[in-house]
Amino acid sequence: MTSPRRLVVDLASPRAAWRIPPVAVETIRAALGPGWEVIHVSAPARSDGDGGSGTPEAVAAARGAEIYVGYGVPSGVVAAARGTLRWVHTATAGVWMSLPNLAGTGIVLTNSAAVHAEPIADWTIAALAYFVRGLDRMRAFQAAGHWANAELTAAPVRVRELSELRLGVFGLGGIGGAIARRGVALGMSVAGVRRRPARGGPPGVGVRWVGGLADLPRLAAESDCFVIAAPHTDQTRGAVSRQVLERLPPEAIVVNVSRGELLDETALLDLLDASRLRGAALDVFTEEPLPAGHPLWRHSQVLVSPHVAAVTTRFWERETGLIVENIRRYLAGSPLANTVDLEVGY
Repeated sequence: MTSPRRLVVDLASPRAAWRIPPVAVETIRAALGPGWEVIHVSAPARSDGDGGSGTPEAVAAARGAEIYVGYGVPSGVVAAARGTLRWVHTATAGVWMSLPNLAGTGIVLTNSAAVHAEPIADWTIAALAYFVRGLDRMRAFQAAGHWANAELTAAPVRVRELSELRLGVFGLGGIGGAIARRGVALGMSVAGVRRRPARGGPPGVGVRWVGGLADLPRLAAESDCFVIAAPHTDQTRGAVSRQVLERLPPEAIVVNVSRGELLDETALLDLLDASRLRGAALDVFTEEPLPAGHPLWRHSQVLVSPHVAAVTTRFWERETGLIVENIRRYLAGSPLANTVDLEVGY
């Protein structure tokens, strides 16, 4: 009797937002149909960052598996399923930690960048408005119990409108494209930088211009709101350097929803302390969790978000839909959605 083909689900995160619900597992099982075995690993899976911790239970379940679905791709899983593993899917957008484990294996990797795009784009616009509309100052006055009508209406008035601002997006993929669409819808003038500038901006969205990585200083110089949404690769690590940040206009706002390694946090703090920037909204950091006592924690012009910009009640609806669509494609022998170029890194 032929052994069933195997798919491993390793998504039992201890975090409720990222823990796969039983109905999603059953939906995946139904999509595969007869001849398949679905193993749902119950051991806690690390869902922080790019995931990929690889519990002993996950490694054991992966032996003989053809498909693995988890948070990142642990090296132990790849080793255990050597010779049988064909496709791995990560429920994270980032894949940096998984790439070395898949180099030279021929295994297809798909990620969840498109799944995270909408909530991260919402978070980005909310974070920009927090500074643009002066909500940070209002919150500080509230904490002090002070009715600050005089201070918040004094000349010169520093509260601006979103529609008068220039939005620069570093990385115009799924997440950056969703941010750009919202910016244009709000009347902002949008420009961007991406690895393949010939692809332009999101379909149907009018952007001023789209350049390559070498145009990052120009993008900074023309951005009242500068958003980092590019993937973490060898080329993008450290790309938002002191030299780039110093090109930002006075009162500019910096937002990072990518990875902390892309941004020079020390230079950012220096510019904030020198009153060169209006503020910074950071969902990601070079070191996570952000260490106790780090100056970013208590800086009055910094919004610290603990890597939660992607959290939404609709995550599993979108994530399950993506997995099921790719199962349909996989069984049909068609190209998979969200396939990662292992050489490029996204």
